[in-house]
Amino acid sequence: MNMTSRFDWAAGYPSRRSPLFARNIVSTSHPLAAQAGLQMLRQGGNAVDAAIATAACMTLVEPCSNGLGSDAFCILWDGQQLHGLNASGPAPAAWTPAFFSGQTMPKRGWGSVTVPGAVGAWTALSKRFGKLPFADLMQPAIEIAERGYAVPPIVQGKWAMAAALDDLTSQPGFAEAFLPRGRAPEVGELFRFADAARSLRLIAESGGEAFYRGEIAQALARFARETGGALTEADLAAYQPEWVTPLAKDFAGHTLHEIPPNGQGIAAQMALGLLEHCNVTAHAVDSAEAQHLMIEAMKLAFADVYRFVAEPGAMKISAAQLLDPAYLAERVKLIDPARAQVHGAGNPIKGGTIYLTAADESGMMVSFIQSNYMGFGSGLVLPGYGVSLQNRGHCFTLEAGHPNQVAPGKRPFHTIIPAFLTKDGVPVMSFGVMGGNMQPQGHMQTLVRMLCYGQNPQAACDAPRWRFNDGLSINIEPHMPAATIEGLRARGHEIGDIHDSYQDFGAGQFIWRLGDTSVEGYVAASDPRRDGAAVGY
Repeated sequence: MNMTSRFDWAAGYPSRRSPLFARNIVSTSHPLAAQAGLQMLRQGGNAVDAAIATAACMTLVEPCSNGLGSDAFCILWDGQQLHGLNASGPAPAAWTPAFFSGQTMPKRGWGSVTVPGAVGAWTALSKRFGKLPFADLMQPAIEIAERGYAVPPIVQGKWAMAAALDDLTSQPGFAEAFLPRGRAPEVGELFRFADAARSLRLIAESGGEAFYRGEIAQALARFARETGGALTEADLAAYQPEWVTPLAKDFAGHTLHEIPPNGQGIAAQMALGLLEHCNVTAHAVDSAEAQHLMIEAMKLAFADVYRFVAEPGAMKISAAQLLDPAYLAERVKLIDPARAQVHGAGNPIKGGTIYLTAADESGMMVSFIQSNYMGFGSGLVLPGYGVSLQNRGHCFTLEAGHPNQVAPGKRPFHTIIPAFLTKDGVPVMSFGVMGGNMQPQGHMQTLVRMLCYGQNPQAACDAPRWRFNDGLSINIEPHMPAATIEGLRARGHEIGDIHDSYQDFGAGQFIWRLGDTSVEGYVAASDPRRDGAAVGY
């Protein structure tokens, strides 16, 4: 059975992209990285091998978004069942609340760096599901790092904006790594990263051990000691990614799967659970009425997520309670179809990220995301090794008693979320939309378009998006119909200019299964908001 019969292939929005149909596909936000994944598939590898090779290349070709010091998450279909991997890292052992006394959680520098998990994700996935030798998967990235690549337009724009930020450029190692001529590279200018090639070779030769229990770990700990950081060799050596069972939430005859907390994927599931009660399809897809309902549902979900979601062991409210249909049915009553509101958390107790996806003709599908969090992360770059470190620690709070309060060995609240869609236990789509708190908003908006309105994946990807910030504040892309924008403003939404140099309206990648993967294969979409591509054969 062809699973795209629901789509209107004639309808769409102005775009630089067309859907890609193939039996083996890799889709991400840089063409060189996508081609690296495709190379692994042609060498006899599977979708996991493709995803790892792509992810390694992405640390080089989109350094504003991720690096060797990133965190990562994955949901994959192995041909029989779903698996989830949480490769976010914990706080250093020294990070007690008292460690940050008199501060707010730092945005840049060592006070924002938790243990990086991305390399751990690559090795864990390779060991459990990969076909090719792990070292082979690093070769395309090593070649890119050594030979260099011409910087594309969208990445260059984000790079240039970051180069104007003192809190980044003042961090140890940043200018030497990312401002090689005393400035950001220009469009089409060659960027080489020989230090990162050194690390990638060590990672390849050791199966990742060098990063956590070898030469790179020793260099990271020494760098921290010399420049005021708390990260130690013991913190790195203790790290292991965690295999998890993805959360499931039904919507429109399908099931959305997200990684459970400490991530925010549950926000998309909650928002869709609220929308089930709203009859959104009674209104045209791009109407103010439909978009207003989605915005309000997202705001309600975020209110709870920001109050209750953290490392699971610290949560006083469970994921099951937040997704309880009865609770969501009660919460949806707060939505006023005629008026925007500021929503607080409920009481559910009864009584600059990269995203990539890969799929192969055997049926394996991989949804993978890795991130340095804010553009260029902490700004810290390990000299001689090219490891740029994330700033996930900024997501902790110092509020006493809050479930996300900083603590030694605790993982912070996380924004990066891969997603997966099934129907009656059968895989349908591997997808994600990168970009901070835009991610669950993008999941919800694109799924509603595909599942409720029959828009094909590329059309849903191209369509105009809104982004909720806080309170009544939202941003809207300019190609949203003018009448819709005015209709939302009339309902009380405060529509402002976007002042985020990195996240903007997110960027999605989608692979939809057509039927028998060895015969019909898949259709993929890639977001025109980035430099990327979907490639396949």
